[in-house]
Amino acid sequence: MAVYTEVPQGEAAALLRELNLGELVALRGIQGGIENTNYFATVQRDGVETDYVLTVFERLGFEQLPYYLRLMKHLATHGIPVPEPAANTVGELLHTVQGKPAAVVNKLSGHSELNPSVVHCQAVGDMLARMHLAGRGFELQQPNLRGLPWWNQTVPVVLPHLTEDQAALIRSELAYQNHVAGLPAYQALPRGPVHADLFRDNVMFDGETLCGFFDFYFAGNDSFLFDLAVTLNDWCIFHGDAGADGLHDEPRAQAMLAAYQAVRPLTPAERQLLPAMLRAGALRFWLSRLWDWHLPREAAMLKPHDPTHFERVLIERVRQVRLLSASLIEDGGVPA
Repeated sequence: MAVYTEVPQGEAAALLRELNLGELVALRGIQGGIENTNYFATVQRDGVETDYVLTVFERLGFEQLPYYLRLMKHLATHGIPVPEPAANTVGELLHTVQGKPAAVVNKLSGHSELNPSVVHCQAVGDMLARMHLAGRGFELQQPNLRGLPWWNQTVPVVLPHLTEDQAALIRSELAYQNHVAGLPAYQALPRGPVHADLFRDNVMFDGETLCGFFDFYFAGNDSFLFDLAVTLNDWCIFHGDAGADGLHDEPRAQAMLAAYQAVRPLTPAERQLLPAMLRAGALRFWLSRLWDWHLPREAAMLKPHDPTHFERVLIERVRQVRLLSASLIEDGGVPA
């Protein structure tokens, strides 16, 4: 992640000691995302070195963070491979670094698979469904903070930075998503804690073996279908190629959907609204990337994502909505 907050070695070492994790050997800033400050912290205990991740939260406050940390703890204790927050001697998971909220979690093994195969997509679909089922017993409630209310608030903020065609697209899609949110089928969607940001760089693999999901700091209570759609929109589309960037990859999508449904079959309402939620997931990330691109914050290591990728994803999802409905639902792509 970007480094907004410089953490002194001494302060990090004191926190790791307080958590009984060991003595700090190395502290390295992590470059990548844009929401929080993250460091790899290598500690030594009883002659063995272990890596942890120290996160300093830049936007989320002390009142919001217990939801995320306790959700991760809940999922870890229910067999889902996620980073487990470290507690102090009185059981607190949320700590303070440089006057800001912070957490320390174990570093997952493996690496991110940025060019996933059908097998990788199957593994992600299977574990995502298991995560949704495990989360049903989690008692805390917090809305998805980047859901529809945030879209309604943020679109007017980015509009002055858009071309006429972009402005027309984002206004049209926002109106459509507000319409969808009022449908009976939308109200019937199964809900619970969702990751809401399960991109390829938030999953670890060792070869074809899934090692874990991480970066839960966009999580919240939302529809499971939205979470699945966000995941499909990153794992099951083409990336990078100028002629194909943002296009749907049906074999990977079919594999992820089939694996997901083998664990948690979609309801009729979910089958009906999958194309709409694919559009919703594209809008959410186009909008957040527009916001970060045009209204950046200063950081020691900051590289905002190009928003045009998800603009292309949204255009493709809108253009192919009928084709998607047929290929993913009516013709058996989503097994009953």
